[in-house]
Amino acid sequence: MLAPAGPAARDIATLWWAMLVGGAVLFLLVMGLFALTMLKPGFGSRYAAKTWIVAGGLLMPVPVLALLLFFAFAMGERHLPWRGEHNPVRIEARAHMWYWEFRYLDYPDAEPTIGVMHMPARYDVDVIATSDNVIHGFWVPRLGGKVDATPGHEAVVRLYADRPGAYGGICAEFCGTGHTTMTFRVEAHTPENFRAAISGSAP
Repeated sequence: MLAPAGPAARDIATLWWAMLVGGAVLFLLVMGLFALTMLKPGFGSRYAAKTWIVAGGLLMPVPVLALLLFFAFAMGERHLPWRGEHNPVRIEARAHMWYWEFRYLDYPDAEPTIGVMHMPARYDVDVIATSDNVIHGFWVPRLGGKVDATPGHEAVVRLYADRPGAYGGICAEFCGTGHTTMTFRVEAHTPENFRAAISGSAP
């Protein structure tokens, strides 16, 4: 997750670091006040209880939390799966107990793959996650965010790989006794190799 290989994953990692810094700032402020009360008895009694509530409960955390919230919304908006100047590749990720099946919706002649999802590198890919049994979670940490795969519902997450390579994927929702083995692999190819991979003619 902290070694991102795509723009959405990079923004998620950046948000994680921003949350860590924001949390550390609040923690240090609280610990600093705690140290003052321990080292200087009577320090807190110089201020009314209302002052502590307003300063400690509003003026200190609200600006930090507001900045984090704005940062998170701004980043998330950039990666919503809207269709842009070109149509993204669409791949269905169907969860079973306990494995993933991938169908290449824009390539009707392509055979479904089990446990391995092929995608073109340097191209937007919309993964449409669903399930035929219970709720699962589709997540490729190095490429993007996660989304629930829910029976009777389709949820879309957009992935983008900076370069060809193999990336690990997991089920991010506890789904039963086979949950820990419900992993998959994403193979990002050049556009030419992608077509060969889903047609079964890749080396």
